Amino acid sequence: MSRLQLLKALAPGFLPLLVFIAADALWGTQVGLVVAVASGIVELAISYVRDRTWDRFVILDTLLIVVMGGVSLLLENDIFFRLKPALVELVFCLILGISAFSPLNIMLAMSRRYLKNIAFHEEQARAMTRSMKALFFIFLGHAALIVYAAFAMSLQAWGFISGGLFYILFAAYFLVEWVRNRRHARRAGAAAAVPCAGEEWFDIVDPEGRVRGRAPRSLCHSRKGLLHPVVHLHILDGHDRLFLQKRSPAKQIQPGKWDTAVGGHVRSGEGIEAALNRETIEETGLEGLKAVPVARYVWESDVESELVHMFVARSSRQPCVDPQESSAGKFWRIARIREAVGKGILTPNFEFEFAILLQRLFGEDPAQAGIEAAGEGERNSP
Repeated sequence: MSRLQLLKALAPGFLPLLVFIAADALWGTQVGLVVAVASGIVELAISYVRDRTWDRFVILDTLLIVVMGGVSLLLENDIFFRLKPALVELVFCLILGISAFSPLNIMLAMSRRYLKNIAFHEEQARAMTRSMKALFFIFLGHAALIVYAAFAMSLQAWGFISGGLFYILFAAYFLVEWVRNRRHARRAGAAAAVPCAGEEWFDIVDPEGRVRGRAPRSLCHSRKGLLHPVVHLHILDGHDRLFLQKRSPAKQIQPGKWDTAVGGHVRSGEGIEAALNRETIEETGLEGLKAVPVARYVWESDVESELVHMFVARSSRQPCVDPQESSAGKFWRIARIREAVGKGILTPNFEFEFAILLQRLFGEDPAQAGIEAAGEGERNSP
């Protein structure tokens, strides 16, 4: 998840608070309080009409505004006026701190709610946590400066610290992050620029699957934006149980987690169905399955971009997993998979596709089962 996406995730749930800050600065506390509470009510109504549920983040945000506005009206004096920006930032600090330093990740929950087309990978979650930690210390340090300026500095100095300095700090932070990411991308690109002898090559495609070029595996797996095709197959038995493989503990990505029955890359020049048959035989030992296309979507991480071709098939035979790739394999009841979602047992990509399966095969609403729906994350469907 990028820093820009993190700020995008912050905005919807905190919209009433942001409106209060702006309106309070322009028209005073009384008008700011009315405008902000009104915006919270409107956003709450919109979320209820759209999702048929009350947005608890907006409710908490609006209640926070009422408390802050009430205190502002009761303590309308110069020193409280100067301390108010620090109090607002400390609220953000509290939320960021809980999210970054405790198991309760409020920001991740908000991001998944408001950015439903974003599928979070483990590395993306780690990057988001790093960003939250950095923003936590920026907010905390700036709030401390505001408090010091309120008591020990002139009105002009306080005005610069509470206003202009805030934007300077943020600009500096994002500039440093941009430079660091650019250097990381260049190092990764340089390391993968010369392919290893005998390594696989993949086609580079557009989101519609049209071939635009080709690149070695090492380059595709180290540079985001080189979209290359992969195939995933979900295998159901006659009792609507879904076969999952447990990834080997030696795997670099998502070790020890349960994943899709079949998943693999499409070699350069290889057809989608040919790749699916090859991967199915290699990973399960099954031949002659009648695979049906379910969806096609773009799946992105911090280092690579995949065009996933998702299929489903039925089999009365027991798949045989490759012990070098997987440590176990078994059929799961759909109800058992529902219980495992969000508990670190399944890979994020499988959970994303499980939501699609619930919609397409069983006509269920994943949201009612507590699962994030695929929604806009499905870029294209065959």
